[in-house]
Amino acid sequence: MENLNILVLDDERVFRDEIKEFLETDKFIVHLAGKPSEAFQILKQAEIDIIILDLKLPEMDGLTFLQKVKELYPDVEVIMITGHGDMDAVIQAMRYGAVEFFPKPFRLIDMKAAIQRTKRYISLSNKYKEIEYSYALVSKELRDNVGYEIMGNSKAIKQVVDLMTKVAKADSTSVLITGESGTGKELVARGIHYLSSRKNAYFHAINCSAVPEALFESEFFGHKKGAFTGANEEKIGWFEIANGGTLFLDEIAEMESFMQSKLLRVLEDKKIRRVGANNDIFVDVRIIAATNQDIQKLFDENKFRSDLYYRLNSFEIHIPPLRERREDIPMLLDYFLKLISQKLNKKAPSVEPSVVKALSAYHFPGNVRELRNMVERALILCDGNKLTLKFFAGLPIIDDDIKLDNDVEELFDLDEAEKRLIVKALQKTDYKKSETAQLLNITRQSLDRRLEKYGIDF
Repeated sequence: MENLNILVLDDERVFRDEIKEFLETDKFIVHLAGKPSEAFQILKQAEIDIIILDLKLPEMDGLTFLQKVKELYPDVEVIMITGHGDMDAVIQAMRYGAVEFFPKPFRLIDMKAAIQRTKRYISLSNKYKEIEYSYALVSKELRDNVGYEIMGNSKAIKQVVDLMTKVAKADSTSVLITGESGTGKELVARGIHYLSSRKNAYFHAINCSAVPEALFESEFFGHKKGAFTGANEEKIGWFEIANGGTLFLDEIAEMESFMQSKLLRVLEDKKIRRVGANNDIFVDVRIIAATNQDIQKLFDENKFRSDLYYRLNSFEIHIPPLRERREDIPMLLDYFLKLISQKLNKKAPSVEPSVVKALSAYHFPGNVRELRNMVERALILCDGNKLTLKFFAGLPIIDDDIKLDNDVEELFDLDEAEKRLIVKALQKTDYKKSETAQLLNITRQSLDRRLEKYGIDF
């Protein structure tokens, strides 16, 4: 933005030269044109930020030129000038998208001030577009390449997307993603990869809890043929596979201490050595790690290397559980209905309002993954064109027949609210478990688990 490209389109050569000389003292890059055809040629060759446009021109008038410019180059801002005090032309120019209007003669210092105002407007507009574009890009990448589960309209999830967008640009920075199971940690990792300059290279995901210590070096670094019993051929390790791309280490807190030490050395040196080899291989891999555990607590308890923690945690993104972004549930429900219906070759059914209400009140210990599974099960069970609560096992009924006390209606502790709702349902059915379970639209076993969880005895 420091060196704005400005195009001056005016049929008076003296004016063009004068304004060019004045603006170049502020390090603006100034292009001159005496007629619209010349201006369009310049627009094709240079990325113009602002056009200073005269109303009276040969070939076509300034308003017609303005319209064409806004059609072809909508991001170019236009400052109109004229020697004729025509209020109708001013109004039309503003309607067509001009940001400023100057009658001739005017002071060059006033024009400079107008350019500075327009420059600030362009800067703010570009920042806004960048945010919107990044959010849209994340949406598209995740929708097309990964899935849509992390998306939503809540402030919490938009903050996650914003952090993804920012850290993606720093494509060598290690990232630690935290959050409960089912929140979409791998989706966020893939989103960071697809938004970064590494997007055309490989993204490789590894579940660290599934890697035996004995195979760690072979899997991560590879091995030479004959390096050990059973090494019948040369093997490329995960670091080489992901070279130039991203290595996603899921469940990093499950990695054994020996493996942590080896991993730290590679992250610091940026080189690996295949088992049985004598030479090092330099690798350029971005590491994104994830855990559903309190990793800070683990290294406080000497269960995770603090140096590896600090190396991995250059930038942390915490994904909120679904219960902390309930406003996203209706959108996710709609998405899963369409996605899974298509997979099942079914027409997406309509949904009773009571279903949305019950889902929005549910605690979702399994987060978005649990919601997806619920929807899939309901769609398999549903033979009609409407989804009702009977297809969603485990959801309590939020029904007008069960009236809560005023203090419960204002309660924000979900566990306590569910406990009181169960008690209310028990009272309504004379403490008959089967009838209570039926009223709450849950199984008898599910009711028993809840009775034990909340210590409800009778």
